[in-house]
Amino acid sequence: MEAGINGKEQDEAQADARSVLKLPDLEQSKSAVLNSLTSPSSQRTYDHAIREFIEWYCSEPRLAFNKTVVTRYRISLEQQHYASTTINLRLAAVRRLAYEAADCGLLSADLAAGIRRVRGAKRLGIPVGNWLTAEQGKRLLQTVDGGSLRGRRAYATLAILLGCGLRRAELTTLRVEDIQQREEHWVIADLVGKGGHIRTIPIPDWVKAGIDAWTVASGITTGILLRSINKAGRIWGTGFSPKVIWGVVKQKAKCCDIPCLAPHDLRRTCARLCHQAGGELEQIQFLLGHVSVQTTERYLGCKQRFRNAVNDRIGLEPDPSDLHRFHPASRHFVTNLAVHIRRRLVVTNPNIIVTNPCQCSPLRSSASLTALFRHSNWKRSTIQRVLRR
Repeated sequence: MEAGINGKEQDEAQADARSVLKLPDLEQSKSAVLNSLTSPSSQRTYDHAIREFIEWYCSEPRLAFNKTVVTRYRISLEQQHYASTTINLRLAAVRRLAYEAADCGLLSADLAAGIRRVRGAKRLGIPVGNWLTAEQGKRLLQTVDGGSLRGRRAYATLAILLGCGLRRAELTTLRVEDIQQREEHWVIADLVGKGGHIRTIPIPDWVKAGIDAWTVASGITTGILLRSINKAGRIWGTGFSPKVIWGVVKQKAKCCDIPCLAPHDLRRTCARLCHQAGGELEQIQFLLGHVSVQTTERYLGCKQRFRNAVNDRIGLEPDPSDLHRFHPASRHFVTNLAVHIRRRLVVTNPNIIVTNPCQCSPLRSSASLTALFRHSNWKRSTIQRVLRR
């Protein structure tokens, strides 16, 4: 009888031990999760997510690592106003942590199954992406100085991103040997992309011309296609960092007044321009290397139009001649606007003499009128009419 009671107590103690994970157990499970991932990007993402969960889990005493605790963690993430995508990513890492802990015998299988049933955050609405028009893409390429070695590398980088839709990690590992001919067309053959997926990407003729200009100027015939350039303007090393791609895109976007442009936005632009040119959805999916066609549809952003939007022409538009008159009884507003422009003109152009910017006397000097025309984007006749008020 006593032996049966002692055996039951031991089973309960073992079950309790398999429900509470201490810091060494969590670290062991974390190592098992990271070792099961092959992508360095996934390893960095899961490592950060698991470290955040362990810090939260160890911040106060927990009864057990179970479904209730993980649900509380999801609520805490929602209270910090994280995006639904971020919350679901954190929960995916926690589920993987519970799975590996159960596989190592550190957590009960029933508790691990309960943790996997924790629901993620609902995604309400679709966040808008960032795309370029064909005109903006041409302006971006035209800002590159093709006479220098850096300029040719920048043009080849932007051309491959815009014309082939590569990811940053894929571009940094692209080799000269990968560029081959298939069916009398240049392609990037058997590119190993995200998740180990292999695809072949057609290369447009203008992209191939940019690549040839770079390889001829740099003298690269084998190995990594795009490489670092030192301060002396010579090729250095056997590759370059994805941060260089960020720098190229940011610098050229700033030159043509395109704010908040990221390298991945050029990948979206490639997908959307292919769709607008009549490309089939299946072919665009092959080009981008997506497993799911729903992901390709999100890249296209074809469900909502911002050019020629539905509310652009609804019959309430004012006449072009009255655009500067925001309201018929806005004499004081327009006068204050003129004073504000005049004050800004004095601040930005100290060499221009204005007798009294607080009065409503017109600016009669041609230099002042030219500078005001440049800073306000108004017609010259509109500026004179407003400043006479």
